[in-house]
Amino acid sequence: MPATILIVEDEQAIREMICVTLRHAGFECQEAADANQAQIRILAAIPDMVLLDWMLPGTSGVDYARRLRQDKLTRHIPIIMLTARTQEEDKLKGLETGADDYVTKPFSTRELLARIKALLRRSAPQTADTAVEIGGLHLDPVTHRVRANGAKLALGPMEFRLLHFFMTHPERVHTRERILDSVWGGNVYVEERTVDVHIRRLRKTLEASGHDSLIQTVRGTGYRMSAQD
Repeated sequence: MPATILIVEDEQAIREMICVTLRHAGFECQEAADANQAQIRILAAIPDMVLLDWMLPGTSGVDYARRLRQDKLTRHIPIIMLTARTQEEDKLKGLETGADDYVTKPFSTRELLARIKALLRRSAPQTADTAVEIGGLHLDPVTHRVRANGAKLALGPMEFRLLHFFMTHPERVHTRERILDSVWGGNVYVEERTVDVHIRRLRKTLEASGHDSLIQTVRGTGYRMSAQD
């Protein structure tokens, strides 16, 4: 069954261009001109991904991304932010509010399609079927569930992949470059700062149970997961 992509963009010409590209590539697509229309589409049928323009009329794309991440029904949907903003702080803001990737305008449809395919691959459930546990934190890649001291945790797709990587490679120090290659894939261009954003997001989710301390920052090198101080 082909993946369904929801395009949330107020410029009709851009929506139509993206939709034609997606359909030629074998995807299904839905369109929305603003956040209200997008919410109606999502409540009718959950898409496999959302392409979300930053500058929308009414509710901005950044605010809507935050809303999607706060809702249990939509928090796992992969989001690519589309925007003309190119400053690093803008990119980080988009990622910190819940976007999984960031594409600046103007963009080529080939680049966008490559980003979509890469994110769908990264967001798919893990293929390894062995559950792992560290310090009361339990991750099952088959059911795609994470529990902290028995309590269920809700993680986005990239945070799940990131946590699975750390838990299957404990006590080792990983550079940002290695984390990017292992979690995002070596053939996809993602800035190293993206790792920091997703680790902050992962730590915030683990904070309530105290498991955020398992992910340690190794100054000048990267990160490691360890149950030891």
